[in-house]
Amino acid sequence: MTALMTWNSKLDVGVAGIDQQHRKLVDILNRLNDAMQTGRGADVLGPVLDDLIKYTASHFAFEEGLMRKSAYPGYAAHKKEHDDLVKTAVDLQAKFKSGETRLSVDVLRFLRNWLTTHIQGTDRTLGVFCIEKKVA
Repeated sequence: MTALMTWNSKLDVGVAGIDQQHRKLVDILNRLNDAMQTGRGADVLGPVLDDLIKYTASHFAFEEGLMRKSAYPGYAAHKKEHDDLVKTAVDLQAKFKSGETRLSVDVLRFLRNWLTTHIQGTDRTLGVFCIEKKVA
């Protein structure tokens, strides 16, 4: 099967803990993609959304802890991006559980694009800051 998102050096932010957690998020996304490719997307969307919501909560808490510890000046904007994704994922989960939403390629694309953009932009900036401040 073809992975929706393949880990590569462009996704590294230079902070081992963040990079390791990002790999896990990519794995969750690819698990959903694999299920869709085998016709099991609807069967796994609920559990995958549950995993995504739980894992992003711990991952975002880790990143936000680094931001507070390092007095990161972009904390508020970065946290807002986190909060917005959590809200979107929780909304998708609620719609799915109520039968309103079917799994679609649009959901996968949204998650892939958000993850790629967030890692390569917002998180890379945080990574550079943490490395400079030696808080990684």
